[in-house]
Amino acid sequence: MFVLELTYTAPVERVDALMREHIVWLDEQYAAGVFIASGRKNPRDGGVILAVGEDRAAIERTAATDPFAEHGVCAYRITEFIATRTAPELAPYQQPLP
Repeated sequence: MFVLELTYTAPVERVDALMREHIVWLDEQYAAGVFIASGRKNPRDGGVILAVGEDRAAIERTAATDPFAEHGVCAYRITEFIATRTAPELAPYQQPLP
């Protein structure tokens, strides 16, 4: 599992100009089963996405296709973790320790 932390690197007006494209991209990742939660940080200086996948390189490639990243208005920090415990609703995403 992965935590994708977005930090805006441009004024929020430039971010907002790309928001519609970013939401379409988010919807595509949800439909593909890659994203399971996302939202803005508070204060609004970026966002957070919770993603699932076996391959960090694939998650990095996915993040690179975000219109925010393509247009240089955010930077990504990707943290991989092993979800050994979850809420019951997220049980399908639990992982055993290696």
